[in-house]
Amino acid sequence: MIASSLAMRPVRARTASLKSTTTRQRTNCASAARAEISYVMIKPDGVQRGLVGEIITRFEQKGFQLKAMKLYQTPEEVAKEHYKDLASKPFFPDLVNYIVSGPVVSMVWEGEEGIVKSIRKIVGATNPLESEPGTIRGDFAVCVGRNVIHASDSPENGERETALWFGGEGIVDWTSCSEDWVIERR
Repeated sequence: MIASSLAMRPVRARTASLKSTTTRQRTNCASAARAEISYVMIKPDGVQRGLVGEIITRFEQKGFQLKAMKLYQTPEEVAKEHYKDLASKPFFPDLVNYIVSGPVVSMVWEGEEGIVKSIRKIVGATNPLESEPGTIRGDFAVCVGRNVIHASDSPENGERETALWFGGEGIVDWTSCSEDWVIERR
């Protein structure tokens, strides 16, 4: 199984192997003029509540291109590495336990420069009580501890998180036939 063999590889090895793969694939893509990627994870509460299709639809309708996706039971090591910036917070153990409590849907989305910022707007504020109606969290979440979704907060973290969760495997280089109807070329 790819997921279990990937989980056994050291995090650093997965990160290093993706950097060249992601750059190469985005360079070869016809739409790669200043493309960015964003890692998006539907958390266990979103999966359990059957929100996967609704969430994917929002990104597809915006015109973003799905490059990778997997249903994944997160190992504790990966969860800790993903949230390492929060390790000193008192809620860190609960956050790790929550992420490993059930399957997540891991995805990589690609789009023009600014996709990370655009995805964050679609997702909404971390605290659902501060999220606008129409955002994913504004529509589907009521508390921070069950806020349905994670999305990269910068292009650099999009690359780092993609490397962590996919390790260069499962990322597909393809071009949507609707791309010319979404992106204006000059």
